[in-house]
Amino acid sequence: MSIFEYNGSALVAMVGKNCFAIASDRRLGVQLQTIATDFQRISKIHDRLFLGLSGLATDAQTLYQKLVFRHKLYQLREERDMKPETFASLVSALLYEKRFGPFFCQPVIAGLGDDDKPFICTMDSIGAKELAKDFVVAGTASESLYGACESMFKENMEPEELFETVSQALLSSVDRDCLSGWGGHVYVVTPTEVKERILKGRMD
Repeated sequence: MSIFEYNGSALVAMVGKNCFAIASDRRLGVQLQTIATDFQRISKIHDRLFLGLSGLATDAQTLYQKLVFRHKLYQLREERDMKPETFASLVSALLYEKRFGPFFCQPVIAGLGDDDKPFICTMDSIGAKELAKDFVVAGTASESLYGACESMFKENMEPEELFETVSQALLSSVDRDCLSGWGGHVYVVTPTEVKERILKGRMD
């Protein structure tokens, strides 16, 4: 078993019309044994920028703390929040720094940039960025997430339709992956508000 599959995870970010959604499952496992069913994979960096970390849970927590520290330093020095593109470059540089002993994480970054334009991106464990205009996925359920998102995605979705689409894609995908699941956690972010919702999923 790959170290990336040790805890199991499912992460997806999707863009809508001047908004984005980022969603994850809630299972923390050790291989096939479930340890917790309320694990938080998505973190808020600021009101318009969210980070999801799939992969090894301990590395994800360490990496998150390092990134929060770097972002706070940036806020003190620049007196403003970091743009999503800048934050993606920061994450990429931090991961590449540790390329000979990497963090076993796949980050998913989603944010609203200038003119409320949504930005999403993912990268591998050594910081190679993959930008997308529609959706990005990560984790052990990524193969089934690709299929579900490909078939469900539409351009210029309003926040409620985007929530419905990303939720259905997540729930149908984790049903096909035994290492992730136990409900979902969804954030829908618009220029004016952040909506957080918990999804109930299969509990087996």
